[in-house]
Amino acid sequence: MNLTIAGLTARALFGRRRLLLLLPMPILLIGLTALAAGTSADPAGWGPIVLGDLGLGVILPLTALIIGSSVLGLEIEDGTITHILSKPVPRSEIIFSKLVVAWAATVAATAVPLAIAGAIAESPLLAIGLGLGTAVGALVYTALFLALSLLSRRPVAVGLVYIMLWENVLTRFVDGARVLSVQQYSTTLAGGIADTELLTGQILPLTAALLAIAFTALGATVATTRLRSFTLTGETS
Repeated sequence: MNLTIAGLTARALFGRRRLLLLLPMPILLIGLTALAAGTSADPAGWGPIVLGDLGLGVILPLTALIIGSSVLGLEIEDGTITHILSKPVPRSEIIFSKLVVAWAATVAATAVPLAIAGAIAESPLLAIGLGLGTAVGALVYTALFLALSLLSRRPVAVGLVYIMLWENVLTRFVDGARVLSVQQYSTTLAGGIADTELLTGQILPLTAALLAIAFTALGATVATTRLRSFTLTGETS
């Protein structure tokens, strides 16, 4: 990893007003969990909705979309990508550095709040499971959305369609779609680690782990290949 590029990416990322959109979501998640846990309601009734549908199904992918599409996409929009491309740094190293920053920021904004919510909802083991499952999902999502920012001029719009239609609609009604769902990878791994009924994945844990690795590698490879086609004017060759 190139520490200079990682440092510049982190400073640019945290200087964007777009990141302010992320602040209410973790607070909402922890607040709803604490509110539900303070009642006499069975966690089996509200846990899957708050932790699974809201946490892993909405907050995680939306956060990864905002961050993953920003670490390089905004530099392409304002033309500052040329400064990076003019440096004698391999494009694969640029992508890897930006992916690490995007992943770390997404983990901080999602895995930590979900782990806290898991501890409130059930147990420290659920906190560990949710933290690790969310971290894996964050890695896959950020790799895919980083690649998307290099493939589309409207990565956020395309990403929102993907999250709403594929991750939250088709996977509920089409069995085969679940195999290609990042949300399912996170849910399966989190539920398997925590051994809880609050999070029940629809695929095998080994399958989830292997597919998570495969799609992360695919996203990073596509992003690197696409960035190699950029010239110093910021346009594709």
